[in-house]
Amino acid sequence: MDYQETTEYLFSRLPMFSRMGAAAYKADLTNTIKLCESLGNPQQAFKTVHIAGTNGKGSTSHMLAAILQTAGYKTGLYTSPHLKDFRERIKVNGEMVSEDFVISFTENITPLIEEIEPSFFEITVAMAFDYFKKLQVDIAIIETGLGGRLDSTNIITPEVSVITNIGWDHMNLLGNTLEEIAFEKAGIIKENIPVVIGETLPETWPVFEKKAKEENAPIFIAPQIRQAADWKWEKPARQGHSGGNELIVEVTEQHHTDHKVYHLDLPGIYQTKNLLTVLEACSQLQQRGWKIDDAIIHKGLRETKKLTGLHGRWETIHHSPQLVVDVAHNVEGMKQLVQQIEMTEHNELHIIVGMVKDKDVDNVLKLMPKNARYYFTKAQIPRALSEDELASKAKQLGLEGKSFSNINFALLSAAQKAHKKDLIIVCGSVFLAGEVSLVAVKEIWGKEGTGIFDHFWDYLGHQ
Repeated sequence: MDYQETTEYLFSRLPMFSRMGAAAYKADLTNTIKLCESLGNPQQAFKTVHIAGTNGKGSTSHMLAAILQTAGYKTGLYTSPHLKDFRERIKVNGEMVSEDFVISFTENITPLIEEIEPSFFEITVAMAFDYFKKLQVDIAIIETGLGGRLDSTNIITPEVSVITNIGWDHMNLLGNTLEEIAFEKAGIIKENIPVVIGETLPETWPVFEKKAKEENAPIFIAPQIRQAADWKWEKPARQGHSGGNELIVEVTEQHHTDHKVYHLDLPGIYQTKNLLTVLEACSQLQQRGWKIDDAIIHKGLRETKKLTGLHGRWETIHHSPQLVVDVAHNVEGMKQLVQQIEMTEHNELHIIVGMVKDKDVDNVLKLMPKNARYYFTKAQIPRALSEDELASKAKQLGLEGKSFSNINFALLSAAQKAHKKDLIIVCGSVFLAGEVSLVAVKEIWGKEGTGIFDHFWDYLGHQ
């Protein structure tokens, strides 16, 4: 098989959560353990940081990977889902896994696939671990897919565990209360391994505290140790920067009067919370012997997108009008996105939105601005909620707009109506964000975009 045939086999043969939803979720570690045992338990060959959470775990993972990479460590990064190319899930020092490795790994493990019928996610976890072992990484940042306790990634013993936050998402699988969801996420806390918590709530803190005591794991609440004293957006002075403003955050440390200022190339205001989590994770790594000084942390944070290829976090891909792509897709993410919109100067607001069927659609829509012009659409996956059904739900909540069968038709309509000082947002689904084609953006506006999606294929741009 060539690369395209291999990925088609993986997508079609294996249950894939991003396409099927709950039917693809396997709530135990049996298959992952079998797969990794057949590979000689590659996850034991390198150090790791394990990251769970409802929101922010992708940004946190990429920032930590950028810092460790800047420090000179050969750094693996496993995240999900991908936006355009399957290989985005598995990277070493910012470079995607090779097509040849994906082909050879799949060919070698096909007999076991046929025998135990694993999920798509179980296979990709085993593939990542095997790749990181073969490339002899020093450390790998491992992001959970769903939950934590029974997530396929939860067969590692990390240097540090990180839980970014707990919010309302995947309730059909993780539980209908914040305590139940926190219990699943807390499953990554391991015996004697420090755990960094990015955000606590009255409902979640007792859950974390209890699990940490059971495991004798030191627990650190990031915002109690450091606080974001001030922040601002600023146009970066350095050459070659794209994607809009950078976020400048002033941080104060507990029991210290001095302030440290960090420049982030991830401009979303919600990154202030993720930054505190990253800084405490770095502190815990330092205490375990990893050489990460302040200069390295500053440089890694300033070049996270460049070093790791992270996309879709308040990502400006066109100016005049400003076109922003953001992967916000649940209640907590939408609250943060709305806050960001309110802080962004604009005339009229245009929102292109698509969601999947198993999200808390009504409660997400309730949070969205009433004063926006809406363009309802869908990602090209079976889980996607139809654009007409989404429009109907939105209309009942006072959100008015039209329906479009794919993202680029919606973009074209927004471009025809938006003026230079307007703001256009694409949100509601990771998969919708992944289908934004820069080729289409260039054709629609008749000029070059900022170039951040140039290396992605043109998914729908010429339809």
